[in-house]
Amino acid sequence: MAVATSERPAATKGPWTHDFVTVNGVKVEVMTAGKGEPLVFWHGAGTVGGWDFAVPWTEKFKVIIPYHPGWGGSDDAPKMTTIQDYVMLHLELLDILGLDKVNLVGMSMGGWMAATFASQQSSRLKKLVLVAPAGLRVPEAPTVDLFKVKNEEILGWLVESIDVLVPYLPATPDDLDFITERYRESASFAKLAWEKNYDLKLPNWLHRIKVPTLLVWGKEDKVVPLGQAAVWGKLIPNASLRTFSPAGHLVLNERPEAVNAITEFLL
Repeated sequence: MAVATSERPAATKGPWTHDFVTVNGVKVEVMTAGKGEPLVFWHGAGTVGGWDFAVPWTEKFKVIIPYHPGWGGSDDAPKMTTIQDYVMLHLELLDILGLDKVNLVGMSMGGWMAATFASQQSSRLKKLVLVAPAGLRVPEAPTVDLFKVKNEEILGWLVESIDVLVPYLPATPDDLDFITERYRESASFAKLAWEKNYDLKLPNWLHRIKVPTLLVWGKEDKVVPLGQAAVWGKLIPNASLRTFSPAGHLVLNERPEAVNAITEFLL
């Protein structure tokens, strides 16, 4: 097992420890806190909102948040160009960490990865939560192409209230570290979703998800509209839906009750 303690400063305040795990030659930064059954969280294409929302989970679970390659302190991985590449890396990461079964929570792009993973590896899961997952093509409620959104408008697309993100924003708009990190995240996401932000084959296999599944959505989500929830609900056997308002795409940042609902579902 190649695990080393990271000297990288914590991205947010909180109880997190930061470790490096080498997976198939790629260094992955893994944040961990809490005790109990493992809860693995796969983040979306942007991490600007930090991880404070996940701290309440640490009271009931051992929370594990890996940064996908191309995000945070994880290596860039130019050869990883598909969602399936990331699914395989995370599968191997679970093996390295000795995690046979986990509760898996995936947000947006991470939800796309989590749904794909669950359709192939349900035996590795206890329960599944998909938070405003991307990955489906729903013409009547299409996922917004974020690459067409102006930089100065992007935060307004992510949340109903900008106030929830203010603590994570730099004091000045020209903060080079902040700009560089956002550019890197965007470039990493572009490898996966520049041509299309969905997988036409994904609906064919969602019926293979054999674990209890919860869908979580902000009613005012402008990025992955709530209209997609019904499609996910039909494709995944016995999936349930919880919605929260007012809340946009980053519903976990905006509505603590959404975080609590996930806790209740997983217990």
